[in-house]
Amino acid sequence: MGSTVGRVKANDGDEGENAEMKYRIVDGDGKEYLDIITDDITQEGVIVVRKKLDYESKRVYTVKVEVTNTHQDPNFFHLGPFSDTAIVKVTAKDVDEPPVFSRPQYVFEVNEDTPKGAAIGTITAWDPDATDYPIQYAIDQHTDPERLYHIVPKNGSITILKSLDREVSKWHNISVLACEMNNPHQRSRVPVLIKVLDVNDNAPEFAMFYETFVCENVKSGQHIQTISAIDTDEPLVGHKFVFSLNFLNPNFTIFDNEDNTARILTRRSGFNRREMSIYYLPVVISDSDYPIQSSTSTLTIRVCSCDATGNMRSCSADALLLSAGLSTGALVAILLCILILLMIVVLFSALKKQRRKEPLIISKEDVRDNVVSYNDEGGGEEDTQAFDIGTLRHPEVIESNKLRRDIIPEMLFPYHRHSPLKECADVRDFIINRLQENDIDPFAPPYDSLATYSYEGNGSIAESLSSLESTVTEGDHEYDYLSQWGPQFKKLADMYIGKDTGVAH
Repeated sequence: MGSTVGRVKANDGDEGENAEMKYRIVDGDGKEYLDIITDDITQEGVIVVRKKLDYESKRVYTVKVEVTNTHQDPNFFHLGPFSDTAIVKVTAKDVDEPPVFSRPQYVFEVNEDTPKGAAIGTITAWDPDATDYPIQYAIDQHTDPERLYHIVPKNGSITILKSLDREVSKWHNISVLACEMNNPHQRSRVPVLIKVLDVNDNAPEFAMFYETFVCENVKSGQHIQTISAIDTDEPLVGHKFVFSLNFLNPNFTIFDNEDNTARILTRRSGFNRREMSIYYLPVVISDSDYPIQSSTSTLTIRVCSCDATGNMRSCSADALLLSAGLSTGALVAILLCILILLMIVVLFSALKKQRRKEPLIISKEDVRDNVVSYNDEGGGEEDTQAFDIGTLRHPEVIESNKLRRDIIPEMLFPYHRHSPLKECADVRDFIINRLQENDIDPFAPPYDSLATYSYEGNGSIAESLSSLESTVTEGDHEYDYLSQWGPQFKKLADMYIGKDTGVAH
């Protein structure tokens, strides 16, 4: 029973607790859609929906309701019938409903060679409400993951986006959605089944891989192989294949059995596998459909040694492997496995030898870091030991015990170096002597070192002329002794003596 539409109440003129009412619909155009039941507590008639009302087809439903008192006193039968009737009108209200399709499902057929962009069918839906809003269509993309089809949103026309292939899929099941343009939430869907019709677009080919051989002692006209073909297309009247050779072969011929099979026969007797161990026979296979499709498949025939009864005894290495059921892929896999095993053995042998060697670090605490650096160029201005500039002022300092960073200290040598300054005052002789001394020194360091030899000259009795070492106090100085030093200091003596003379005056 459906939902409640309304209630009808009848009054009994008698007063008593045993009064019970019974309601029923006796006539009216809404008798098929409505029904009435009695409420046992309130003794009211409840009108309910028996069948779904359609506002667009009928808006007012009329029924005639009869009510009867089920407990009647026989003493009062003469007073008349104890029942009454009333006319009840039910008005249907309009409700916004989703679109309705013209069919519960759609089935379309399309040839697999249909070009892209061609239309294959149209989906139709409308708004059942009085407003009759326009409908917009779309394909549920979850049902068409390859995006093979497209539907025009306004008119529901379905077109092809990509080429179809019946050999890949014979049926495509998609769902089309329809929704009101003014209210997209009101939507409905319908299944669309698309059947791809076969077109003869595939050529026949060998039904299997044939391992064919011919004996060396074979005779002419002997049958060596029976071949068959297959075709992925599905013709209406069944397959009909035709076998032939594309050119006259001097060694083999073919005989069509006209039952989709053919026999391979020899054209001559006597084959020598030393001269030719393998023969390739191109076989043309055609079908009988429209348009006719044909292909050329190559049959490989190997020459083998056979006994008198025609049983194979030996062939070439490839033929023997093939006769044992090993294909080229299997041979490659076997060789690859053997190569991997050899590599594993070599790796384990190398690891075993490496374990026998004594490790460089016996324990974690025995860490040996040996760092040897040969880049000592001095420490800059603050490093007074890298280079002593006093050597340029006083050559005698060379004989001191100062340590140098760029050469091995002289105190390590077992003999004492003689200063060449006292023997020769010439700078060139001094440097040459020092170079020779280092060249013949057996205790000279083996590494590269920088030895600097500088000579400023012998000590002067006039001491230093630098203003830095002069006294800060002013006083009279005698410069007459400069004239006694020779012509080199005559000009200097004239300058100082003349200056003093001028000051005295």
